[in-house]
Order: sequence, then C-alpha cells, then structure tokens
Amino acid sequence: MESGFVKVADKSEVQTGKVKSLNIQGRDILVANVGGTFYAIGLKCTHAGGDLSKGVLDGNVVTCPNHHAKFDVTTGKVVSPPKIGFFHPKANDEPVYEVKVDQESVFVKL
Repeated sequence: MESGFVKVADKSEVQTGKVKSLNIQGRDILVANVGGTFYAIGLKCTHAGGDLSKGVLDGNVVTCPNHHAKFDVTTGKVVSPPKIGFFHPKANDEPVYEVKVDQESVFVKL
C-alpha cells in the first residue's frame, strides 16, 4: 500500500449502508460504506461535536444525532445545517480522507 495509508478495517466490518467510528493516530474518523464504496470523513459534527457514527446514514448523507446537521460522506460537505428550534447555526464541512480498498481491507490516508 502507498505511503501514508493506514489499515482501518476489514471490508466485512462496515456493511453496505453502515458506518464505523475510529480513532487513528489521534484523529477521529467516520468510515461509511455507500453501495459498496468506502468513504472517510471527520467523526465529530463541526457544529457541536456530536458523534456522527451515532447518527443515521441515508444514501450518502449522514445526520448528526444531536441537532440534525447533515453531511455528504462522499465530499464532507454540509448538506443541511443544524436545527435548534427556529435557529439554524452554521456547521463547517467535514475533513475528507482518501480511502483505498485492497482485497478485503480498507485503508485511509492520514
């Protein structure tokens, strides 16, 4: 595997439509399996630090369980800001990590 890539999971550990939270070398990362393709973004919601692995993955969009901000796991972009009553505070895009799959293993570039 190329330099900078770290094995984070076996493919079988992250079923299609599911996510897995990881802490790799001090970085909190969310790995998502969207239709058999793996993606990795930051694990903590950029609004208030909610754990995205506890949210719902619907297609390629994960929803934060705390204030319902939505992020595209393929790009890290905010799809919908958090919602707190009538307020819609800002959330920043998630960091995105390059992913490679080699046979049965998933690797993320840090």
